[in-house]
Amino acid sequence: MALDMHSASVPIFVRMLGNLVTWLDKAEAHATAKKFEPGVFLTARLAPDMLPLPTQIQIACDAAKFCIARLAGSEAPAFADDEKSLADLRQRVAKTIDYLKSVPAAQIVGSDAKEISVPRRTGPITMTGEAYLKHFALPNFFFHMTTTYGLLRHNGVELGKMDFLGALPQAAAPAG
Repeated sequence: MALDMHSASVPIFVRMLGNLVTWLDKAEAHATAKKFEPGVFLTARLAPDMLPLPTQIQIACDAAKFCIARLAGSEAPAFADDEKSLADLRQRVAKTIDYLKSVPAAQIVGSDAKEISVPRRTGPITMTGEAYLKHFALPNFFFHMTTTYGLLRHNGVELGKMDFLGALPQAAAPAG
């Protein structure tokens, strides 16, 4: 049985990006409560050689949109990477979610066996759609989402595991 590539990708990206918006809202509320400029978060890094918060969010958004575009065989929208505030970052996330929701499931279904080429600095890597989703796109997305969560948490934003996971889907009630 083939993996339902749409079900294994779009809802996961959309849900986690929605959670990210909540984290940014909490970051802004934290800054307001502590009486500091929310823009302070934009320079947050866990180590001097790591990318700052906005870049983590940009890469998470790009990981999701490029994954779906590659699986669908379409072009991903271009975003400028010029966000200067938490509000701008929320807009970036919203645009990404809108794009993900706009791609018809039928364009992704069956892409598990499709050959996917991913450009890299050292040259492109090629794999099946299923391998790309499972072993590259999702891990890359979650790496940057987890780093974003860690940056905000490290900087005092009150986030917990359920903020990361978000509302869990409920099982359908048994018929009868």
